[in-house]
Amino acid sequence: MPHDFVYLASQSPRRRQLLTQLGVRHELLLADAHEDAESLEAEIKGEAPHDYVHRVTLAKLDAAKKRRKHRGLAPSPILCSDTTVAIGRRILGKPADADDAFNTLSMLSGRTHRVITGVAVAWGRRQEILVNVSKVHFAPVSEQEIRRYIDGGEPFGKAGAYAIQSTASAWISRIEGSYSGIMGLPLYETAQLMKQAKVRF
Repeated sequence: MPHDFVYLASQSPRRRQLLTQLGVRHELLLADAHEDAESLEAEIKGEAPHDYVHRVTLAKLDAAKKRRKHRGLAPSPILCSDTTVAIGRRILGKPADADDAFNTLSMLSGRTHRVITGVAVAWGRRQEILVNVSKVHFAPVSEQEIRRYIDGGEPFGKAGAYAIQSTASAWISRIEGSYSGIMGLPLYETAQLMKQAKVRF
């Protein structure tokens, strides 16, 4: 049976924007005040970045499925996503403070890193997950530029302490992969899952 909309279990305005770009109607399914949503993103020591994204995306999906059922909402597919930045096996998550953001951006300066984004959809008794991996090449960035970027508040709440659609784009010499995946929702993979779940878009 075709579905007219999906539940989006994400606070990210970028993911809302990307779903709208794809033509997918969506309603937000955000965590309740008593839920510790941030704890789902806790790292496990020694976990590879790809495995981390896979696990966290499915954990978010499981929490969202329980949330929908608890609230008695009408059945419809649920979409969750998670993004992380990695250099080698090191996960560069959301910065805790300005110093953490500075250290992260200094590490990215003049190097190539991976942006790994998982997207998962649950409908009926089924669920599927796809993971997109892109490479981003940063030119060398001066300490002054990094400090100015941090002062603008942009790094906070973002994996790797930057957003590709912000002024940090001036530091990116090239990407290999999915621009939308780097933003937080790979549209090709999302479209494939929407088709499987029979979502109209």
